Amino acid sequence: MATKTTTKKTTRKTGTKRKATTRKGTTKRTSGGKALIVVESPTKATTIGRYLGSAYTVKATVGHVRDLPQRELGVDVDQGFKPKYVTIRGKAKTLSEIKRAAKSASAIFLATDPDREGEAIAWHVAEQIGDGDKIRRILLHEITKDAVSEALGAPGQIDARKVDAQQARRILDRLVGYKASPLLWKSVKTGLSAGRVQTVALRLIVEREEAIRKFVPQEYWSIEADLEHAAQTFVAKLHKVDGHKPTLGSETDAHAVVDAVRGEPFVVSEVAERKRRKNPSPPFTTSTLQQEAAKKLGFSASRTMRVAQSLYEGVDVGTDGAVGLITYMRTDSVRTAPQALDAVREFIAGTYGNGYVPERPNAYSSRRGARVQDAHEAIRPTDVQRRPEVVKARLESDQFKLYQLIWQRFVASQMRPALLKVTSADFLVADRYLFRAAGTIVTFDGYQKLYHEARERGDRPGLEEEPPIPQLTAGDRVTVRAVTPNQHFTEPPPRFSEAALVKELERLGIGRPSTYASIIGTLRQRHYVTITDRRFSPTKLGETVGALMVRVFPDIFNVEFTSRMEEELDKVEDGDLGWRDVLTDFWAPFNDALSQVDTEALIREAHDLEGLEKERCPNDGAALTVRSGRFGPFIACVNYPECRYTKPLKRDRPPDRPTDEVCSECGSPMVIKTGRYGEFLACTAYPKCKHTRPVPLGVKCPKCHTGDLAARRTKRGRTFYGCSRYPDCDFSTWHRPTPVVCPSCGFNGAESRSTKTRGDYFRCLRCQHEFVAEDGAAEPEPALS
Repeated sequence: MATKTTTKKTTRKTGTKRKATTRKGTTKRTSGGKALIVVESPTKATTIGRYLGSAYTVKATVGHVRDLPQRELGVDVDQGFKPKYVTIRGKAKTLSEIKRAAKSASAIFLATDPDREGEAIAWHVAEQIGDGDKIRRILLHEITKDAVSEALGAPGQIDARKVDAQQARRILDRLVGYKASPLLWKSVKTGLSAGRVQTVALRLIVEREEAIRKFVPQEYWSIEADLEHAAQTFVAKLHKVDGHKPTLGSETDAHAVVDAVRGEPFVVSEVAERKRRKNPSPPFTTSTLQQEAAKKLGFSASRTMRVAQSLYEGVDVGTDGAVGLITYMRTDSVRTAPQALDAVREFIAGTYGNGYVPERPNAYSSRRGARVQDAHEAIRPTDVQRRPEVVKARLESDQFKLYQLIWQRFVASQMRPALLKVTSADFLVADRYLFRAAGTIVTFDGYQKLYHEARERGDRPGLEEEPPIPQLTAGDRVTVRAVTPNQHFTEPPPRFSEAALVKELERLGIGRPSTYASIIGTLRQRHYVTITDRRFSPTKLGETVGALMVRVFPDIFNVEFTSRMEEELDKVEDGDLGWRDVLTDFWAPFNDALSQVDTEALIREAHDLEGLEKERCPNDGAALTVRSGRFGPFIACVNYPECRYTKPLKRDRPPDRPTDEVCSECGSPMVIKTGRYGEFLACTAYPKCKHTRPVPLGVKCPKCHTGDLAARRTKRGRTFYGCSRYPDCDFSTWHRPTPVVCPSCGFNGAESRSTKTRGDYFRCLRCQHEFVAEDGAAEPEPALS
């Protein structure tokens, strides 16, 4: 388990003897107090509590309760990577309540999420409770009354291998973050971070941007003939010249073809028909759900996972009370339980007819082969009879959209394929130029009666998108309306959309699908990337960070190494590799690279220091150099600290932006400037008038209804948000106000909040109603540090 000294102890605490079960399938509890069930989410706790009634106490950990300490490495590398776990700040009360309930409990069921993180949470809770004889582990792949009853009837023990895999990942990430991030603080600026997987994802975005910059477009031409037959117009494209694919690289080449076929008859030389089947896609995995939600709904990965979590944990649907609407949403598998297959086939037959039900259930295999973690089913509705439109009134907008997407995809996955008839007609013109017209007719819609896969720019169009051509036979002569040359240029590879980035990370084996949302969120929060037209572009800061980390750790922050580490973590979970072996193999090359870092060289690479060699210290005339201090790199005299001369490195600051604001002291216009602590409003009459004030956030004060809310700082530098009329109005909050309209009271202003369990959400500043962002609304922004 975690360490050599705790392995036996852990086994003793978490080892579980199967208890006798009643005929109803629930565990026979010993006499005494209530049984205790420990879950992660308060919502899940409420849902399960309603199922089980007063015989059980249900407590929520609200995420992890123990972790490595924040302000130290917390890993003893010399003692076999022994971790030092401490209670997470703010979780002491939660842990005390769980331990208090455990003392009088007749049995303790750890029902945290059925994945590595959930297993680790269960292990930490078991370690703190300390009464291994009463502790059992149950897995809830869906939150329904039957599923909970079944899990309680078949308790198991904590999976030590899963805990080891999670522990290895956590220590790996800590070693990289704690050792690599300070290099960025010393060479670029404080507050930056590097991550084992995060930096590789950033590298993909940066390298794509470099490919776009280096791309040289190539000109090429195509020829289209606008034709007509039987009062129907259609298009034939130049397909071959003298039996070969045409290469028309200039306007001259294109017009030569046009001139050669001008006036020549277009006679059908051959007609071909073929039937095609278009099979449905499998039900969602975590990755494909994130991709499709991004394409169809415009959801970010974090938004998708947040909403999916709420659907899994339980929603009050009326007569049935609170119920989990979908199965567990962190899975690589496309497998479906036999009883769910029977239910969906029955539903399809009753709703769409027997013609839409395949002879046998559609079977799918995962693309990731041996790396797929098949412990959980694919993401599906827990009850296919619970149609989206039936529960729509009970769901928030995002919940309905995502539930509908999951429900439709699952039902469609067990329907018959769509049948297409593809017709092509060839025209051999002037015995050299082969033009081809092609069209498609859907002869049976199959699964497409319910569901169509989403596409975005860069995806190949589907066959069903080709319009049909008129009925033609060999020898038919058609009317030529025009023959048109069209100029084209090859295009660079597109920037990654969120869906495309998730797809690429999965293809390369970078990270796990359950971590994609946090990876992307970190890149945005650190301002390493920006999103324009739903596409990622690296910022100048992001490119600098990526280049430095890859240069210092070329063998660590690359695709192959990161993918191999994921495979090794999977082997730890499978019991084929020891967790310390993984860390040992990683630490040696990583530590070696750390020992060879030249901080001054990094600073010079990260900053424009042209001309520094020519400058001299104004105090003693000595040369200037670069150094690194508590607040990042700076320029100093080579005799520092004997000579105290220093100056900051030049940083490119954004230009002042004009505003409609007027200075309250002199009446001059004000502009937005960027300083050490971010943006602020400044008077244009400076230095005569030195008035400044915070930039308003677009939210009126909910207390006085007159002032604007703006970011301010305490004497210790911590950011808070207060009314611009202070001290006349003393309203303040630690959470960033965002101009979104509350669906309950209509006030335009809510606090941006976030928890590990719920993700990002809003709390109205006026009525305290909590909600998630609607489509088009601003996503909660991270608070300034």
